[in-house]
Amino acid sequence: MSRRNHLHDEMRWMAVSMLQAEARQSAVARELNVNRNVIHRLWNHYQRDQNASRRRGSGRRRITTTVDDCYLLQCSRHRRTLTARQLASQLSAAAGRPISRPTVARRLHEGELFARRPVVCVPLSPVHVRARLHWAREHRSWTPEQWGRVVLTDESRFYIQNDSRRAIIWREPGTRYRAPNIVKRDLTEVAGYLSGQG
Repeated sequence: MSRRNHLHDEMRWMAVSMLQAEARQSAVARELNVNRNVIHRLWNHYQRDQNASRRRGSGRRRITTTVDDCYLLQCSRHRRTLTARQLASQLSAAAGRPISRPTVARRLHEGELFARRPVVCVPLSPVHVRARLHWAREHRSWTPEQWGRVVLTDESRFYIQNDSRRAIIWREPGTRYRAPNIVKRDLTEVAGYLSGQG
């Protein structure tokens, strides 16, 4: 996972409290998943000004307000498959002023949401779940040598639909296998496709 180059105010204060507790800067950087020089600059800033909050930049004023940013994060978490362009037009309509796609992408990144491909899986019925549990309990005492003679064939790829996997979702780092980030494929589609090929 790539390291961030900035911290939100809450995380900045958390880093300062860790440093005050005599944690090493490299350890704090690893814990918060940022570059070490970010922590180094933050600590120097805190020691000089006794303040860990970000200084307001002298650049252009932000087009979105805090309320707009919260609205955007809620929309993207509620409907994860919306593109940044769709979210930009939705936010522009709600805010009553034009907001660009790059701005929306930046706000989502600031809120720890990144565009990723969803995990694809086959939904399991209660019967399948019980059968898998029964099978696992029967084989839980197997030795590594016994498992070494088994070939598992569920790693084959099946393309049921014309799906190039270009569809993306907005998700937080480390949440790949959470339920909202998984796209389920119907088992009857698999069966129908395979019978049509035969």
